[in-house]
Amino acid sequence: MNRQRIAILGSTGSVGANTLDVIARHPQRYEVFALSAGSRVEPLLEQCARFRPRFAVMADDAAARELASRVESERLPVKVLAGDAALEQLVVREDVDTVMASIVGAAGLASCLAAARAGKRLLLANKEALVVGGELFMNAVKQGGATLLPIDSEHSAIFQSLPEDASTWDARVDKIILTASGGPFRTRAPQTLRDVTPEEACAHPNWVMGRKISVDSATMMNKALEVIEARYLFGLPPRRLEVVIHPQSVIHSMVQYRDHSVVAQLGTPDMRVPIAYGLAWPDRIASGAEPLDFTALADMTFESLDSHGHRERFPGLQLAWDALQAPAGTTAVLNAANEEAVAAFLDRRIRFDQIHSVNLATLERVVPSKPEALADLLALDARARQAARAAIAA
Repeated sequence: MNRQRIAILGSTGSVGANTLDVIARHPQRYEVFALSAGSRVEPLLEQCARFRPRFAVMADDAAARELASRVESERLPVKVLAGDAALEQLVVREDVDTVMASIVGAAGLASCLAAARAGKRLLLANKEALVVGGELFMNAVKQGGATLLPIDSEHSAIFQSLPEDASTWDARVDKIILTASGGPFRTRAPQTLRDVTPEEACAHPNWVMGRKISVDSATMMNKALEVIEARYLFGLPPRRLEVVIHPQSVIHSMVQYRDHSVVAQLGTPDMRVPIAYGLAWPDRIASGAEPLDFTALADMTFESLDSHGHRERFPGLQLAWDALQAPAGTTAVLNAANEEAVAAFLDRRIRFDQIHSVNLATLERVVPSKPEALADLLALDARARQAARAAIAA
């Protein structure tokens, strides 16, 4: 068996680290060809020492120079590159088979588009490729003949629950149901959310994640972004996408068919499961995750968004459907606004409950025209960020 040569974009983040954990369990199947990070030299150096990739890319030039010096002093057989352009050139190389796209934020969009156009096996953990890229990104996947495999646990669950023939999805499927844990504030009184600290927002009860996505889970903006992703990934209209709160995070998402039967994917809340599925698809390999112990599951509960005050507690979730029905590019505006708002909250410049206010203000100020190219998306992203920063400073 020829080993898959894998480029992991964002290898020092939680998805990247879990990907390396799965790969390490199957050295006969996978080869780490390239790793990338933003500016964290030490963890990337440790990964280079262990996995010996041919290339390591750092977004930050100064960090790349430091990494190159450390790699040379430790005599590692790794070529260090710098900048986004280097990343785009790397993912289109003929000797790259698979790209794990796990760079957080809009920064990962250009490399995702490049990999899609090059027809790679693309494991997509970067929400923004779809939320920002939308039709532009999906057209690149189609034109390049790429194999697109979702890595978000919810979208992987949906993909596993759908018929293999995508051309039948619209006719056979009634709706897609994304599950949400409800995060750390599912039962907290809405009027107290103004007092939430960054430390509280990052303490997710089920999942171990980075700070930004942890805050998104606490506001349920992560679920809003996932609804947008599902719209583009699976092609169903927004009215056939639903969210239900499932605190135990055992069922990762479901598909309801026309006959009202429901197919669901269950598993422990461990990102290595969807990562292993994406790496091996259509095969199955050991992920390292613990199996479900059904005898230990006292119950599984579900809550409607219209119950328990959830609409008031998580007002940002509705923005997904609103943005999908607005002019093309509105989802990109929402994403940029949310990134700026979350960063401001983590820096203690705004309150937790003001994240939604910033998102609303930005959507009101920035009305997009349909993006036709990457440059249009980047310009729209920049406009939205400027408007969000103005709202934060107001």
